[in-house]
Amino acid sequence: MDEITSLSATALSRAIHSRHVSCRAVMEAYLARIAALNPKVNAIVSLRDTAPLLSEADAADRALSEGHTCGWLHGIPFAVKDLSEAKGLRCTYGSRSYNDYVPDFDDIHVERIRAAGAIFIGKTNAPEIGLGSHTYNGVFGATRNPYDLSRSAGGSSGGAGAALAARMVAVADGSDMMGSLRNPAAFNNVVGFRPSFGRVPSLGSELYLGQHAVNGPMGRCVADVAALLSIQAGYDARDPLSLPDEALLLEARKDWSGVRIGWLGDYGGHLPFEPGVLELCRDALTVFSSLGASVSDVPVRFDMERLWWGWRTYRHFLVAGGQAADYADGDKRAQMKPEMRWEVENGQAMSATDVLAASAIRSEWYRHVLDLFKTNDFLVLPSAQVFPFDVDLDWPKEIAGRSMDTYHRWMEVVIGPTMAGLPVAAMPAGFGTAGLPAGIQIIGRPRADAAVLQLAAAYEARTDWLQRMPALV
Repeated sequence: MDEITSLSATALSRAIHSRHVSCRAVMEAYLARIAALNPKVNAIVSLRDTAPLLSEADAADRALSEGHTCGWLHGIPFAVKDLSEAKGLRCTYGSRSYNDYVPDFDDIHVERIRAAGAIFIGKTNAPEIGLGSHTYNGVFGATRNPYDLSRSAGGSSGGAGAALAARMVAVADGSDMMGSLRNPAAFNNVVGFRPSFGRVPSLGSELYLGQHAVNGPMGRCVADVAALLSIQAGYDARDPLSLPDEALLLEARKDWSGVRIGWLGDYGGHLPFEPGVLELCRDALTVFSSLGASVSDVPVRFDMERLWWGWRTYRHFLVAGGQAADYADGDKRAQMKPEMRWEVENGQAMSATDVLAASAIRSEWYRHVLDLFKTNDFLVLPSAQVFPFDVDLDWPKEIAGRSMDTYHRWMEVVIGPTMAGLPVAAMPAGFGTAGLPAGIQIIGRPRADAAVLQLAAAYEARTDWLQRMPALV
């Protein structure tokens, strides 16, 4: 079991296709690890029965014996985030209102993962409707951090991040509006990638207005993340804003001299950080220096409180629109967590003028970031402002003595790239004195997804953080 589940997803694919290991053995190994560890972590939910999964693994083996493969995910067990639809799999969105919902369709990126040969074993846990960077809900409960079971696994892709860290899946999908691929990567010492907006098409209901949330990959190494993104990405007519197909596979680059890295830090004191987080992330910048890149502090001359207002306005608007029907239903409204009702009520109180003003702020921010890229090739920020916190908290109420005035203010560090629609690799930055992980965001120019992945791979090669596994494993 350990030999199989310790392999990266791409290495596992090679082992399967070379017939070094059978798809049945892979399925048995992962199901055994889930049985042993998931009761402690609670990352995998709606797990399917063993018999049909083994039958599908046997079918994948037969196909290989006949010279047929569906793709590089052929025969690999895969758990879809519980915010994405997968045909025939229970999809609760972390909400009791959808406790028994089983979709009869795949979202686009799920459809592509299935077509590439993955065997869907179940789902990964997520907070209610994805709200909040802490994975807990009234359906399945909280997901715990494999590095410390008393701590949060982050969110909203916390189930995916924890499952990867605990070696219960080889690679995973996630989604990100407010750091939901980046925060769990930091909390679980794995890799997350927020693609450029439009890179991964979706069947989302807000095709034209919902330009903040994206689907993307998570993994235990950059190569796995790039390989999964290559399946998820590419134009689809069902998503009118999806980007054209583009080669996204990694290409080795040895010389990084002359590359300019800009450190945004805490935005000149605007953001509070738990003691040790900012320092650990700043220390990680030496990895870029060791590659030959130049690193310098970047002053941000933008009203960050104004950006936060624009973000909150957009967030209220989008959540209120998406949840209007459920909120109007008294029974469903009563089951909503308070933060969701707060979002909807704020959204319903806004005017079109407010949304237009938020759009203007977003445009100004985008132009400001473009100016930063005139003198920097990449920008770097921490991925979170705190280390993994008590799993029994709903959200951190205070950071470094500063009160958090909303349930998501403690994750403000992630909104800049989201508002600009930029590609971001969430990479590990090491461990604090208590042994808890932290991470950084490597931010690229608009649509420079491949370049960000390339730098992330070079960064990974100079560190050993991703080789460190939780004691639980």
